[in-house]
This record gives sequence, C-alpha cells and structure tokens, in this order.
Amino acid sequence: MNINIDVDKDVVVDDKFEFDYKEAINNAIKVAHSYCKCPFDIEVNVLITNNEVIHNINKETRNIDRPTDVLSFPMVEYNCPGKFEDINENMVELFNQDTKDLILGDIVLSVDKIRKQAKEYGHSELREMSFLVIHSMLHLFGYDHMEEDGDTMEIMQEKILTSMNINRD
Repeated sequence: MNINIDVDKDVVVDDKFEFDYKEAINNAIKVAHSYCKCPFDIEVNVLITNNEVIHNINKETRNIDRPTDVLSFPMVEYNCPGKFEDINENMVELFNQDTKDLILGDIVLSVDKIRKQAKEYGHSELREMSFLVIHSMLHLFGYDHMEEDGDTMEIMQEKILTSMNINRD
C-alpha cells in the first residue's frame, strides 16, 4: 500500500492538530480499504491544503465557486460501486508498474474546513478528518452519495468510523 501525503506549501499542519494527522490519514485509508474488501494493494495521494486552494480546485474541476471540505478524484471507473471483479492487473493504466498497486486516485482536504466543521458538529478534529478521508475513499471505490447509494455510503462511513472507535464526542 502506498499512501502519499503532501501538505500545500502555504499550510502549516503540525501546529493545527492535537493528533498525528499522517497516522490518522493512513489509518482511515487502511481501514476503508479493508472494510471494502479491495483485493489489491492500493496507491492513494492526499493533499492537505486550505480553503483558498480547495476553492480554486473546486471551481476549476467542478465549476462550484466555493471552498469545500474534501475533494475526491477517482482513477478507476466501476461498473458497480465497490466491485473489483472487472479490474485486473493487465489493465496497466490502473496500476503503478513499479509497485503493482492499484492507483485509486487523489484526495484533497481543507484544514480550515476540518477545524470549522469539527467545532460546528461538536466532535473532535480527529473524527472530522477521519470521516472526510473515509468519505473520500468510498468515492474512490465508486460510491456516490448524490446517487441512489447515498444511504449506503452514510451507513458504511459510520460503520468504518465505529470499527476505528471514532465516535461523535
């Protein structure tokens, strides 16, 4: 498994959280990977940024002119969310040829939104970050809360967080 975490040059993260954010991101990705029973080792890229940068990315990629908490950029198209039967290692465009990991895609997180939403929802920043990473991982596995599987996605998110002993404070 290859999890690449980059922090935007204008963002200072170390003094923002009272927990190891890299460990939290890694853990959330690994637990979501296991929960979804993905048969492949995976590669995921995570960018941690601020509201200004995520606003620009959101505007450029989705034509939505406002900041958001998380963006997901899946590399795999699924016939059915979370079903891996149609993916095989001969699909070279989906796999890192050096590591043989399935390249799931990219996640972009806003530190500003994580902090604000944790306060608004009355829970920890660890829970908010973990929730957003899990939410994004489900998108990378083909789920979409805007479609009919939205209820499924919400249930899965809560089950994954509960399995990690991360609950609403």
